Amino acid sequence: MSDGAPGPLDGPRDERIDWPRALPFIALHAACLGVFVVGFSWIAMGACIAFYVLRMFFVTGFYHRYFSHRSFRTSRAFQFVMAALGCTAGQRGPLWWAGHHRHHHGHADEHDDAHSPDQHGLLWAHIGWFLTRGNYPTPWRYVRDWARYPELRWLNRLDWLPLALFALATWGLGVWLAEAAPGLGTDGPQMLVWGFFVSTVLLYHGTYTINSLAHRFGRRRFETRDSSRNNFWLSVVTLGEGWHNNHHHYPATARQGFYWWELDPTWYALIVLSWTGLIRELRPVPKAVLEHRRIAAGAD
Repeated sequence: MSDGAPGPLDGPRDERIDWPRALPFIALHAACLGVFVVGFSWIAMGACIAFYVLRMFFVTGFYHRYFSHRSFRTSRAFQFVMAALGCTAGQRGPLWWAGHHRHHHGHADEHDDAHSPDQHGLLWAHIGWFLTRGNYPTPWRYVRDWARYPELRWLNRLDWLPLALFALATWGLGVWLAEAAPGLGTDGPQMLVWGFFVSTVLLYHGTYTINSLAHRFGRRRFETRDSSRNNFWLSVVTLGEGWHNNHHHYPATARQGFYWWELDPTWYALIVLSWTGLIRELRPVPKAVLEHRRIAAGAD
């Protein structure tokens, strides 16, 4: 772990694809073809959607709004739980994710931004950047606050473990349902393919749209130094992350839909979670933020 020295994102990076590490990612996509082998059932489709939504929330609420922006507070124990749940999305460890995201905010749409579609193209921003050798290491200098927790460093190193356990759980769910409710027409292999492989690949590309499409399509409410845009449809896909121009204007808030009519399911879920006492001190949007650097109505 670096302790003050320049990190892997602070200079020229090796942008060659790291094929040994990229192969599992490719294999996950190929495994989706298993739907033609295991067949279809409504319960498997329901599990696919449910696990997509649940794990999208783990990414948006925990990896993004907590670990990247510290937009609410929690206990050390639940912090670890959130990190472990985030790992089930298969988007690497919480410190890797937060470090790269913090770097993105510091260099948004500049040349050093690893996933700027303006600088590097739409496909690279969507799917290429994180498969490279230069972007694989955790940028420790951006997550010094989290690196002081040994359990988070451990989980960041073994980020594949919760993902593997989740895959095993989907198989086990199918096996159990085949015995307990055979009328549902599912089994272990079918639930694994739909509940894990298909759901995970959809989750990948849903998340990636914010890096790519949210910097190209939509409207700008605030004058930011990047090309971030607000997009309702991306907010549907990502549980509220599509209000990307809002977010780049004021990243510190736990709420990305700044107004009641801006759909932000992650914000709603965080409010409900706060009622349990597991999280607290959700950062709102200050009124002054709503008018600062606002673009005139009708401008793009």
